[in-house]
Amino acid sequence: MNVQIAKTAGFCFGVERAVKTVMELMEKPPAHTTVYTIGKLIHNPQITQALTQNSVLAIDETQISSLLSECDAEHRMIFVVRAHGIKKTLHEQLLKKQKENPYFQLIDCTCPYVKKIHAIVQQKSSSDKALVVIGKREHPEVQGIISYASGPVYVFPDEKSILQANIPEKYIIMVAQTTLNTVIWKKCQKIIQKLCTKTQIFDTICSVTENRQKEAATLSKKVDIMLVIGGKDSSNTNKLYHIAKEHCDSTFFIESADDLPRLKQLSTARIGIVAGASTPYSIIKEVETSMTEKAANMEETQNESFAELLEQSLKTLHTGEIVKGIITSMSANEVFVDLGTKTTGIIASDEFSDDTSYRVEDHFNIGDEIEAIVIKVNDMDGVATLSRKRIERNNNWSIIADAYKDGSILEGKITDVVKGGLIIVLHSVKVFIPATHSGVPKDGDLSTLKGTTQKVKIIDIDESRNRAIASIRVVLREEKKAAEEEFWANIEEGKRYTGTVKSLKNYGAFIDLGGVNGMVHITELSWTRIKHPSEVLKEGQQVEVFVKSFDKEEGKISLGYKADEDDPWLKFINQYSVNDVATVKILSLLPFGAFAEILPGADGLIHISQIANRKIARPAEVLEIGQEVDAKIIEIDEDNRKISLSIKALLDDDNYADEQFDNEEE
Repeated sequence: MNVQIAKTAGFCFGVERAVKTVMELMEKPPAHTTVYTIGKLIHNPQITQALTQNSVLAIDETQISSLLSECDAEHRMIFVVRAHGIKKTLHEQLLKKQKENPYFQLIDCTCPYVKKIHAIVQQKSSSDKALVVIGKREHPEVQGIISYASGPVYVFPDEKSILQANIPEKYIIMVAQTTLNTVIWKKCQKIIQKLCTKTQIFDTICSVTENRQKEAATLSKKVDIMLVIGGKDSSNTNKLYHIAKEHCDSTFFIESADDLPRLKQLSTARIGIVAGASTPYSIIKEVETSMTEKAANMEETQNESFAELLEQSLKTLHTGEIVKGIITSMSANEVFVDLGTKTTGIIASDEFSDDTSYRVEDHFNIGDEIEAIVIKVNDMDGVATLSRKRIERNNNWSIIADAYKDGSILEGKITDVVKGGLIIVLHSVKVFIPATHSGVPKDGDLSTLKGTTQKVKIIDIDESRNRAIASIRVVLREEKKAAEEEFWANIEEGKRYTGTVKSLKNYGAFIDLGGVNGMVHITELSWTRIKHPSEVLKEGQQVEVFVKSFDKEEGKISLGYKADEDDPWLKFINQYSVNDVATVKILSLLPFGAFAEILPGADGLIHISQIANRKIARPAEVLEIGQEVDAKIIEIDEDNRKISLSIKALLDDDNYADEQFDNEEE
């Protein structure tokens, strides 16, 4: 075995400085002092765990204010800024706090390369210069960079996103995230220079990062196996993995020696090792040592059991047999498996799962051990056709069977619409849902559920054939029942709800309160008279209602809709008193008098005896519908909400008559 470790593997200067600073604090912790890092110090699980065990706590920005409020002589605090840096406003806030509070200390371990970008952005950006950052917007380093800008900001992860954007024609200042892939950076530069007439580009990729990426590309072209060591959350390590993967199919992303894949022929393999900026060299050496030991053990085992291996290689496979092997290669359509026999196993991509969205590369890598079932053997070609999903079905069938026994709810995706119903995949097992149990109304379109995730209950099962029938409707019914029980347990008069108008009838509106219906009577919809609820509401409208009364046994709820503050009677009482004069509008004429509108919704009666200062046989002799006249309020019956008006009182009032006469003369 030949192992080659990249020269640039391991801590970069900025990360090493941050880790060393915190380690020194751990060795000689100041009295009554807690050390906090703003975010995880580095993306390395082993070091993060060690820091936590030594009471060095990682916090986010949302916790800072509450922590600082508790900082005093008994609770001293040190905040460490990691290599990524922090936002400008937060940095200024912490510096101010350090001046104000002698028990608080800020240690800034921002990488010099990142600080350089902060300075460039602060000095060069302005309201008439747009800043373009190439990197991931959610990355803390990028968040810190854009906080120093004083003008428009655009963040693009790659060249494709630039082409899809609309950058206005103006002066462009362009920088890159320090860990950006250099190939992507160069492509983005070319596009920006073509799109924008005035550009000022600053090459801010860390030279260590650039060299690390170049070395990963060079080394991965020379070896059989490539190991990329680092935290799965590390941006720069992920970039190294993708660069290496382009040139070496057998590239593996590991965090420590514990994650080493099972590989064959280690003793003769050429192995390359690269590591991210957050990976200590001790872990790199541990991986190298573990690889060496495995190779030695494998060679010894191979020498001792040659006869046994030979016997295995001559073994004949049988249809239905469950076998184990090592994945040797993967393509878009097939996975090849070394079964330790003269026959090579092949698993088609559609034989991994019944889930159409299943991606083999998300679950397996080259070198992984896999279990499958033999479905066909061709001894002449030396090929065995295998199926993984049949193993999955067997393994997962017990979940379906247990759900049927205990009545638990399962969740899966609807993959197909078939005759009479739907197919849902539950834990890689296809289960049938009859149309009557789909929750879709009779003669409805079942295809609306295809591709959706649904909750179901198993309602029937055939153990001998591993077949089951599920129901969406049963779950919906149980959920509705539970919702109804909760609703009735909490309902009370006066309680307000937001509901949806379900239907409109001549006598009122039915409101869906969340599975339970209530009714607003037409008289409760408006303070003014309406002929139909549609004058106020429409079906599907969201409305605020309140409970007037309810009957749990009958399941009836009477709802209110009109607000007290809109009550025309209250408006009338606040505006008018007895003996006030109002201009009213004649609404209707009856044998005993006329009804007139004082305010919208507030009507009064002008008795026939109060219409004129002479005797009349019917109101129509003097008045007509729609006519506006002045009337005096002669009585207000607040208990019964009745108003009596008089035109005659004004005609008998000499002062009023004189005033009217004077107005006419003018």
